[in-house]
Amino acid sequence: MEEKPEERIRQISSKSAEYPQKLNNYPKMPEILFAKGNLPDAKKPTAAIVGARACSPYGRIQAFRYAKILSSAGVQIISGMAYGIDAEAHKGALEGGTPTYAVLAGGVDICYPSGNRPLYARILRENGGILSEQPPGMRARNYFFPARNRIISGLADLVLIVEAREKSGSLITAQWALDQGKIVYAVPGPVNETLSMGCHKLIYDGAGIAYSPEILLRELGLNCENKVKSPEKNDLGLASDLKLVYSCLDLRPKSTDFLIQKTGLPPEKIGSLLLELKLSGLVREIGRHYYIKET
Repeated sequence: MEEKPEERIRQISSKSAEYPQKLNNYPKMPEILFAKGNLPDAKKPTAAIVGARACSPYGRIQAFRYAKILSSAGVQIISGMAYGIDAEAHKGALEGGTPTYAVLAGGVDICYPSGNRPLYARILRENGGILSEQPPGMRARNYFFPARNRIISGLADLVLIVEAREKSGSLITAQWALDQGKIVYAVPGPVNETLSMGCHKLIYDGAGIAYSPEILLRELGLNCENKVKSPEKNDLGLASDLKLVYSCLDLRPKSTDFLIQKTGLPPEKIGSLLLELKLSGLVREIGRHYYIKET
């Protein structure tokens, strides 16, 4: 069977015109990169999105959402294809339509983690790329990951941390970014959530607060007007009462008591409307009588 172009492994020297110019701006970058598929387009803005492997549902939603909105605006997303935040960032980027790029800690011919093989294949199929400084056949090792992170930050114009514990590999990426003079943003989370502690520490230390994707688009010099709305759920053709309840929900859990107070509708009406929205796949109950919008 003939090998597909995106499956071929290329060896790219730092002296080659194909080598990412951004990496040449920093010391201790690899002399050789191995690549499958494409390399990031130097003419397009690029954001790295990284975070916890064992992430929360909130972090998963935010990583996908931010990546999709940025990608929809033409921003290339770089991440490490790990489980959790990294994988959701790649998935969101693919939904947004701009190619996404994964930097691996092992050889580009080895999908790591193996459970992300469908994602690995889709990144290549949709004109993205898989990159590594490790030669083909090299298995990922623990001490390769911190070094890998300098490439992720080096390829990016800014770095976004979505969820991270106080001691996290994502904070190594943030530190590399700061050392490279890059702008670092963090998504805030619940103050009592350990998965948000690393992000809150970054913010305390001066990182930007990524309270919306528009902030990042402005940072990248993009006009975010009319680009960051979610067209697929802006006009759902819902009846007025359904639309009223749906408009009160977002990605933060809201109680039925809150909805009753906000809409002025009676409890039994709120209950039946929420059930209808759940059956339509538009909202999800994440705790007893607490609801969020589905993305």
